[in-house]
Amino acid sequence: MVQIDDKVISLDIFEKKFICDLNACHGECCVAGESGAPLEDDETRILEEIYETVKPYLTPVAIAEIEKNGKWVIDADGDKVTPILGEEECVYAVRGNDGIWKCAIEQAYNDGKVSFKKPISCHLYPIRVTQYRTFQALNYHEWFVCEPARILGNKAGVPVYQFLKEPIIRKYGEAFYQELENIAGVLAKENIKSGERE
Repeated sequence: MVQIDDKVISLDIFEKKFICDLNACHGECCVAGESGAPLEDDETRILEEIYETVKPYLTPVAIAEIEKNGKWVIDADGDKVTPILGEEECVYAVRGNDGIWKCAIEQAYNDGKVSFKKPISCHLYPIRVTQYRTFQALNYHEWFVCEPARILGNKAGVPVYQFLKEPIIRKYGEAFYQELENIAGVLAKENIKSGERE
């Protein structure tokens, strides 16, 4: 683990390789899992505000679920999350003609309709952020549906933090990302020295 200010960061974020491969996984992360996407407090307000703009991108069954139970819900663990259909599919997930699941919010963003891209927990994945009383823990989450991303990431040699440059900067700022780059450089030198000693 390394630490930047009050952020404790797993070494996996520097060492594991990852590049989303939508052609292989078809956006399975949008429709798999036991709960919706974790939401920050301000994101629940944003979902309330942008719903009518995003609504045309949603399926009728998703609209019915949202208008019955809300734009966001509290899950079994007491966390604020996006609602799901049945036991897996996020209500904001839509399947394209190419068979790939995508985020309706992100589609509205790409069309210039809203300024909110998508929940930061989705954007940062496979980094999961856990808030403790005095610090945040940033950990790498390994999920079977992302095996194609690990394969592609290993082929290209792209570590998790580099793949997630945009959402990391969105969440923590340019200076934080530069610190990650600096740490990665130090870790790489230590690995080289370790290899030379062996």
